[in-house]
Amino acid sequence: MFKIPEPELQVSFASALADIRDALLQDALRKTIRKLDIPTIDRELAEFVPAHSLSMLAGFGMRGELVFPIPTVLNANPRLLGYYRLLYGFSQKEFYKSGVCGQFTALETKGSLTAKNAEALPNLCRAMAKAGALLLAGIGTGKVSAAILDDLTLLTLGPQLRGGANVKIGTAAIAAVFGVIKEIVTSSITSSNSNCISLKNAAGRTVLIEFASDPDIIVREALPSGNYRHVVAIEVKGGRDFSNVHNRIGEAEKSHQKARANKYTECWTVVNVDKVDMLMAKQESPSTDRFYRISDLIAASGADYDDFRDRIISLTGIM
Repeated sequence: MFKIPEPELQVSFASALADIRDALLQDALRKTIRKLDIPTIDRELAEFVPAHSLSMLAGFGMRGELVFPIPTVLNANPRLLGYYRLLYGFSQKEFYKSGVCGQFTALETKGSLTAKNAEALPNLCRAMAKAGALLLAGIGTGKVSAAILDDLTLLTLGPQLRGGANVKIGTAAIAAVFGVIKEIVTSSITSSNSNCISLKNAAGRTVLIEFASDPDIIVREALPSGNYRHVVAIEVKGGRDFSNVHNRIGEAEKSHQKARANKYTECWTVVNVDKVDMLMAKQESPSTDRFYRISDLIAASGADYDDFRDRIISLTGIM
């Protein structure tokens, strides 16, 4: 019998898409336009948008603001900058991380507009009008419709949603490994919160087990000098896609090279793919001392879990 994976990503995407449509796609644009003065919108469209582009849209019974941002619309609903970004096919990274548009990030993400950004909106709209005119010309006559424009925004949105889902998967995997470690050292914990576990080892020294950005989890021992001995760097790769596991191990290698430069004694990589070839993984990440599978650690049984537990106990120095 064939075993098809559950479409869990698509289920989460469907829920997210409903919210996004209401917040910054055509539904949000229409709701915003209903509250605005149409003659004012028309004057700004005539000011900022090439006449031939407006004529082309009018020929299809479409208004210019479906393709072109104008200050009145963005003042009324700053988040709609995200609609035009998606329509033009720009990822958040390439649109906002550049020196040109980085200052406008908060319009889409927070719906906020500072006085400085409000003053800069006319220049932004003029620049985006050039991209919008090229988009219309590229689509060509006989093909422009609100449905096609909506499809174009969704084509850009898809990778954005998947990227967000991957971040959530990765965060959950790191939290799972952190939880396994916490259970192992629980008898020696002196304090803990969601980001850090503090424990006292057999030598009376404080050992910190912390979430970090790169690598994901670090273990450090406080020394009498006030410095730290860098004990373990753990990189957690939570993706479950077998076809991409080697890329993720390559990412772990880059992280561990940094950890080695920072004098970490041990570097471990935890993966979320059960069938990974550990010999090949070692070739792809020679800086990794030990590889573990998340499923083994969560099961809290078996030879690999026992090895992980024993090494945590030994390297932290707890009894």
